[in-house]
Amino acid sequence: MTQTLIDNTEIQIPRKLTNQLLHLAQLSPGEEICGLVGSQKGLPVTCYPVANVAELPRQRFLLDAKQQIAAMADMRENGEDLFAIYHSHPNAPAQPSTYDLEAAAYPDALYLIISLNIKGVLEMRGFKISQQNAREVVLTLLEK
Repeated sequence: MTQTLIDNTEIQIPRKLTNQLLHLAQLSPGEEICGLVGSQKGLPVTCYPVANVAELPRQRFLLDAKQQIAAMADMRENGEDLFAIYHSHPNAPAQPSTYDLEAAAYPDALYLIISLNIKGVLEMRGFKISQQNAREVVLTLLEK
């Protein structure tokens, strides 16, 4: 497994969007949820949930191709860019799994991982993943 490095760069995520992502993960505690986040002018603004069509949705995620294409079309129509790909880990920490590292196909996107593994506390961490290496990015809440 590759080592995770922490990046000094901070990425601001609005509290409302963060709450929405955490809520979606709580709604499906037994399966990984997934989707996309669109941004305007570099600021994440919209969550686009996409169905998880993985064979083992409790252990990994695979974005439904048709829904992913539709979400990306909606982003373009709304003047947004792909900011992040998110998914949850119902029974694992909020860090990329070996599968996550191997499957990462968008090196410019942030990968947000939400963990439900910590009793009573939800955790969300962000990573840039390229060539099976993960670099953690500090996430800060933006009160907006």
